[in-house]
Amino acid sequence: MKTTDQIVVYPIIIKYEPDDTDCPYLVTIPDLDNGMTQGKSIADAIAMAEDYIGTTSLEESLPTSNYALPQTKKNETVTLVRVNVSEYKRKHDNKVVKKTITIPNYLNELGKENGINFSEVMTNALRDKFSI
Repeated sequence: MKTTDQIVVYPIIIKYEPDDTDCPYLVTIPDLDNGMTQGKSIADAIAMAEDYIGTTSLEESLPTSNYALPQTKKNETVTLVRVNVSEYKRKHDNKVVKKTITIPNYLNELGKENGINFSEVMTNALRDKFSI
C-alpha cells in the first residue's frame, strides 16, 4: 500500500436467505444506491462486496460514506468493509494506455513481415514478468 492510496470504508448489510442454496448471503451496500451482490458464506459475501465497490470505482466516482451502520433486521448482519481503491485499480483496470518503446530495427522489420501485434506481445511479456 502506498501512502497516497485511496482507501474507502462502507457499511454493508448481509442477509441470510436459506432458500438460495448456491449463494444464500445477500449483500446490500446502502451508500452505493443500494448496490447488491451475493456470497456463498459470510466471508465470501464480504469479499464480493469489496469487489463490487472496487468495480464501481472503475466506472464512476465513489460517494463519501458517513460510516453509519444501518439498523439490522432478522437474519441480517451489518459490518464495515474497507477497499483500497488505488490497489484495486492497479490490479483490475483494463483501460488501454499508449506506451512508446524502443526496439532494434531488425526486430521491428521481422515483426512487420510476420504480422506481429507488438502491443499484444508486450502485454503478454509483462503478464509473464509479473506472473499474472
